[in-house]
Amino acid sequence: MIVFLSGGAKNGKTALAEDIAVKLSGDGRRFYVATMIPYDDEDRARIARHVEERAEKGFGTLEIPRNIASAADPENGGSDATFLVDSVTALLLNEMYPGTFDAEADPAAAERCRDGLLRLAKKAKNAVFVSDYLYSDAIRYDTFTENYRRNLASLDRALAAVSDTVIEMTAGIPVCRKGRMP
Repeated sequence: MIVFLSGGAKNGKTALAEDIAVKLSGDGRRFYVATMIPYDDEDRARIARHVEERAEKGFGTLEIPRNIASAADPENGGSDATFLVDSVTALLLNEMYPGTFDAEADPAAAERCRDGLLRLAKKAKNAVFVSDYLYSDAIRYDTFTENYRRNLASLDRALAAVSDTVIEMTAGIPVCRKGRMP
């Protein structure tokens, strides 16, 4: 089963995604695929909090900030596992700006992310993808931000299209937009 989960920042997406991944995997193997590259103390604290919150849930952790399809490679999780990818948002940022945010965005990054995410979805026994809903306001941002938001929206649409279930977190409340809640 493929589940796509999106919504605003810090409203319970990760906790719900973990619960869904645990339910889907049953007694099988499950992996938390961490895509975030920490840049400051706030990022490191968030990562530590997430690690602590999932400690008792039986997840192996795969740190894969780029080349997401490799999660299901035999030397990583293998294809017979359940994968929770948190998050598509960070993955795209890592791929678009692999060295520094001062550089030009890699124009092939969004396509590379989409292809990798879709390959992982196809190879995995189950996959749960988490993304942040960053593109709904009417504000016009700088070129850097608009390019990123446009690419993230494109990735999210591609994942929603292939997902069995699409869930939007709204004010901490899960709203099923496609399929059924696992």
